[in-house]
Amino acid sequence: MSQLAGQPILILKEGSSRTRGRDAQGSNIAAAKAVAGAVRTTLGPKGMDKMLVDTIGDVVITNDGVTILKEMDIEHPAAKMMVEVAKTQDDEVGDGTTTAVVIAGELLKRAEELLEQDVHPTVIAHGYRMAAEKAKEILNDIAITVKPTDKAMLTMIADTAMTGKGAEMARGKLCELVVKAAMMVADEDGTVDTDNIKVEKKVGGSTDDSEIIEGMIIDKERVHPGMPAKVENAKILLLNASVEFKKTEVDAEINITSPDQLQAFLDEEERMIRSIVDKIVASGANVLFCQKGIDDIAQHYLAKAGILAIRRVKKSDMEKLARATGASVVSSIDAISKKELGKAGLVEEKKVGGEEMIYVTKCVNPKAVSIIVRGGTEHVVDELDRALDDAISVVSVVMEDKKIVAGGGAPEIQLSLRLREYAASVGGRAQLAIEAFANALEIIPRTLAENAGLDPIDMLVALRAEHEKRHKHAGLDVFKGAPADMLKAGVVEPLRVKTQAIASAAEAANMILRIDDVIAASRVAAPPGGMPPGGPGGMPPGMGGMGGDMDF
Repeated sequence: MSQLAGQPILILKEGSSRTRGRDAQGSNIAAAKAVAGAVRTTLGPKGMDKMLVDTIGDVVITNDGVTILKEMDIEHPAAKMMVEVAKTQDDEVGDGTTTAVVIAGELLKRAEELLEQDVHPTVIAHGYRMAAEKAKEILNDIAITVKPTDKAMLTMIADTAMTGKGAEMARGKLCELVVKAAMMVADEDGTVDTDNIKVEKKVGGSTDDSEIIEGMIIDKERVHPGMPAKVENAKILLLNASVEFKKTEVDAEINITSPDQLQAFLDEEERMIRSIVDKIVASGANVLFCQKGIDDIAQHYLAKAGILAIRRVKKSDMEKLARATGASVVSSIDAISKKELGKAGLVEEKKVGGEEMIYVTKCVNPKAVSIIVRGGTEHVVDELDRALDDAISVVSVVMEDKKIVAGGGAPEIQLSLRLREYAASVGGRAQLAIEAFANALEIIPRTLAENAGLDPIDMLVALRAEHEKRHKHAGLDVFKGAPADMLKAGVVEPLRVKTQAIASAAEAANMILRIDDVIAASRVAAPPGGMPPGGPGGMPPGMGGMGGDMDF
């Protein structure tokens, strides 16, 4: 709104709202801190779980940061930016989502203290950028190089990723499965495409019944009971075309006036399907995976020919099957030939958890593998699946980057000490922001101590003392309640988890800090003569000022 000769001029639509300056920054920072606070208690081996209930009553029980934030129905725009931090961390590394969000929240909390001292937001943002760059250098300096074939080290990486998750009980078995799977699908240059490791969930049995299949599991059953349930020395055809009669491309009508003509029509239809099946049989295939439909008549002829057929297989599964068996996915019936077939030692239908599944095993060089996860309840299996996903991601990252750092808050304490030294060399107002960044990183060991029921101040003092004695791998052993060498304890994480978490947190904090004006459009027209939606000022829910709790 502007004033012209005492006459107000409306620029924004009626019902829109605008928050400026310190109020806008305060609202955004409070929202971001609330999101960080929501996941903070889940951090570390002794972190607690969250139960999330959606609008239709579905329940998710987890302590996986990104899952919690995705499931929460967050309204505030600044809070949504914090969710993006977690999603980016999950996409890039697969683990460390809670760490990234907690650091971002603490960076904003420290920035708020500087804002109250009249330090300009751009000065803070500049200092944070300098600190993030320096932190990356320091992390690369303290990182340890490992061999991608070091099975013991990869197992420790997987073990650290799973600690504190629902997979705690059968951690040893699951870590072994993850490392074996990653090594089997790794390319020659050490890169691992995690899409080639398929995790199939089945409720029933115990976690110890989980197993790795050196090949593929397809959650389907054979299309006809007359087909063999087990095929040895399988010659596999992967078909992305329907085994059905072709419908005409043009709009056409067929007028049938006599029973003879109807019979001739049906006979021709059957002959067409028979010719498709003959082509499949002629190729020498004895197992057919079809991405589309298989006609009832075709099922009968395939069963007579002794071919095991599965229909409506997912595209992603077809690609994995191609990689595991060496087959090519054929897109046309006319292109079917012997050279397009893949091989597997055994294809069989097995019953798992009361449902039929197809196992493709004994592949010559299975560059795609499956892990079948078992558990007593659906919630247990879902949490195991999330833990496995994290473990597979971190193991593949280490195999690619070949760099690790100690866990247990050790890198954060080391960064904090080194950044304070760096701040002193920078000077000026940026020094204040770099020191704030250094202090903010200590939130990780502090949170680990709090979640374990330890005194955070005592633990921080003890950790700083160890690092000042140049014990750069000293982290917090939450089980003993004292600093310990995290490398010897086997608590290790990929370097990329830390670099990505700090980079994402710093970028999100800077973006939120630089906002000094929030213009919120009204989503629903204000009632005539009444207040705009969201109360005075038309603020949408969760966009209030500094006071009160933030709404999600």
